[in-house]
Amino acid sequence: MTAITADLVQRLSRHTPKVVVVGDAILDVWLSGHSDRLCREAPAPVVEVGERALSAGGAANTAVNLAAMGAEVRFVSLVGDDDAGRELRELLAGQGVDTQHVVVQPGRRSVSKHRVVADDQVLVRFDEGDDAEADGDLAKRVAAALELAVEDADALLICDYGNGLFGSTVRNSVAKAREELPLVVVDAHDCSRWREITPDLVTPNAGEAARLLDISLPENGKRAELFERRRADLVGATGAKAVVVTLDRDGALLLAPDAPGYRTWADPVPESQASGAGDTFVAALCLGAAASLPLTASMELAQAAACIVVGKSGTSVCTWTELSVALTRDAALDHDELTELVARHREAGQTVVFTNGCFDVLHRGHITYLNEAKRQGDVLIVAVNSDDSVRRLKGPDRPVNTAQDRAAVLSALSCVDYVTVFDEDTPINLLRRLEPELYVKGGDYAENMLKEAPVVRSYGGEVRALGYVPEQSTTSVIEKIRTSSAVKGEA
Repeated sequence: MTAITADLVQRLSRHTPKVVVVGDAILDVWLSGHSDRLCREAPAPVVEVGERALSAGGAANTAVNLAAMGAEVRFVSLVGDDDAGRELRELLAGQGVDTQHVVVQPGRRSVSKHRVVADDQVLVRFDEGDDAEADGDLAKRVAAALELAVEDADALLICDYGNGLFGSTVRNSVAKAREELPLVVVDAHDCSRWREITPDLVTPNAGEAARLLDISLPENGKRAELFERRRADLVGATGAKAVVVTLDRDGALLLAPDAPGYRTWADPVPESQASGAGDTFVAALCLGAAASLPLTASMELAQAAACIVVGKSGTSVCTWTELSVALTRDAALDHDELTELVARHREAGQTVVFTNGCFDVLHRGHITYLNEAKRQGDVLIVAVNSDDSVRRLKGPDRPVNTAQDRAAVLSALSCVDYVTVFDEDTPINLLRRLEPELYVKGGDYAENMLKEAPVVRSYGGEVRALGYVPEQSTTSVIEKIRTSSAVKGEA
């Protein structure tokens, strides 16, 4: 597992892949002001607009997010030769997006979405513009623009939201270019339309995934489990090498044919006027994959970026700088602060899950185990052995990484809610203090091996053993590293 840390983000910021985004071009207009009276004609508020703000929407917002995170972005789309189209192209160019492949059609009205906001409350949205399907010569112009844009590109991101851009002519152009493209990602209302090009990744939301399976969506807490059970059907319906189902407030789920499902979790935030967090997620996911990060790491990167955007207002983007700042926060909580937080979660009726370990060199076994631990309840606490404690348990040449570094890596995982450090050989004192409902350990531990088990049972808690991933242990990973280093030294 590649750890999502501030150092990794810094390295990624110097990676500038050429990414082509093809999809709808929307101008988002935000009219903000104050309202304290109703109009005479109808019981409707009168808004005194004090600010008009413009931002890119739809596929254009995905393009802006990619540019903000350092990609060299070429945007292929269709706009009218009108004020909205000109404003959008100027906005995109000002944010570092190459617009020379945007086709401008005289007589067509560019799509714009206007939101009227009074005192931070959206009152109404009205949409304008043409979304008729591009056909004939117009479709040929878009296809030609796409063929030019994908030359020497590292990735193609298809944003197909049913806006009329992707008729057979344009889809045939994509199919023709597919073999030369290292990475193809599809974000579409109907991913099955792109099955024949065998995308590397598709990113339907929960509703779109349910329609692909021709099923009704269950309640929020059961959606991930349902899609995981139907993994083969989703992969088959989309023709993709991997499927990422976005679950809004519930995070996202990665489904690949030969690996267990991998979840990310979204940070809970207050209601806001944020728009376009899904575009941010897809952009960061594409960048991570283009940089050859493992898909699980790309998922964590995308979730972290989306969580930053939902804390903003309007149609927003995430930058590498913002990600670095978010990932450099103090990762480990002291026991007093953690005790207060646990009490709040308990008052809210949430189930607290607790696990512990050295977590010296994070590997796939750890990630699989922590992902499963999070699914057991609502809040996951990971208690990390201090450096002195690790030395007593593992020997004088351990740990490889300091407690602060281990805590930082763990806290960057979306499945981990809180990290704390303890000095004793076991977390018994911390368990007595926090009294988590569930104490979980990996499947290589039996309950009778755990000194902590009687303590957990004494206050009414439950001890639960989770799955075990064979051949995945920190000791074996370190031994492989040392063996490899010795062989290289002899050579």
